[in-house]
Amino acid sequence: MGEQVTPLRIGMVGAGKISGQYLATLATAGNLRLTAVTDLDPARAHSAAATAGAEAVGSIDDLLARDDVDAVLNLTIPAVHAEVALAATAAGKHVYGEKPLAATRAEATAVLAAAREAGVRVGCAPDTVLGTGTQTGRKAVDDGLIGTPVAATAFMTTPGHEAWHPDPEFYYHPGGGPLLDMGPYYISALIHLLGPVVRVTGAASAPRTEREIAAGPRAGQRFAVEVDTHVTGILHHANGALSTLVMSFDIHGSSLPTIEVHGTKGSLSLPDPNTFDGPVRLWPARADGWQLLPVSAGHERAGRGIGLADLADALAAGRPHLASAELAEHVLDVMLTLLDSANEGRTLTATTTWERPASAG
Repeated sequence: MGEQVTPLRIGMVGAGKISGQYLATLATAGNLRLTAVTDLDPARAHSAAATAGAEAVGSIDDLLARDDVDAVLNLTIPAVHAEVALAATAAGKHVYGEKPLAATRAEATAVLAAAREAGVRVGCAPDTVLGTGTQTGRKAVDDGLIGTPVAATAFMTTPGHEAWHPDPEFYYHPGGGPLLDMGPYYISALIHLLGPVVRVTGAASAPRTEREIAAGPRAGQRFAVEVDTHVTGILHHANGALSTLVMSFDIHGSSLPTIEVHGTKGSLSLPDPNTFDGPVRLWPARADGWQLLPVSAGHERAGRGIGLADLADALAAGRPHLASAELAEHVLDVMLTLLDSANEGRTLTATTTWERPASAG
């Protein structure tokens, strides 16, 4: 028999749409146990808690005061990610949160400083990059299958989340938009593949001032757009590679790929970084088509929350966790620098960096 694992006890703040995917991972991860749930909607908190034999509590303060909460799973809206993380660290709890880490650089810096002062860990989504899709692609790059990386492309093109989300307004308020909402998946993957970003050139627009909810009980209601909804740019990586990025809530149909990486000896095609797995294909120089690569790295059959499970393992082993707040801070900085570049009409230098994180799986 193996050594028995003492689960990290989790208090979940926020029981909205994304929580179902985390609950599925919490139900199967032997090193995690959900003990408490709170949400602004008590009915949602009770429903989520019931699935795991946890307790629904009335407020964040009540949750943070519990002795059976070692770490907070922060699934709140982006505008309050930092507020919840700071409250958790002040209570001496580890934190793992949804992306982005915070809405501003100052908030991100404050969260990291508070965690260091409290001696607790902070992790941040996306952990999709720990799956077999991105990690198999990374191993192909590391093994030299495409030679020296030259360029990459990353495209996220949708007509907007109001097409499916019943309460989509927060996607269009400060802290939202296609870049801050979906960019973390793509930019985190590009950093795993190619390393940190040193400079950014961006452009952005907001073609519509209002949107209409298309799904759920509020269908037909209109709301204001307060952020850019089409963002494009060039990321200059420290290794010399250039990544072209398009993040849009204004494209109704497209045949663009998700992520491709091109080098001196070939090209790679990777699956959607908002998923954990999928085909990774190689087009070697002078070949006549794509070749499917076997899975060679990453967590298989992973789901949202694998980053939190890795944090628990890392705590027990005394090693760094992979879905780190430091990486998330660099991703946030890259995104905000891209938006600043778009506003100023010039290339700007990123204010942070991050060593390429260890491979997963």
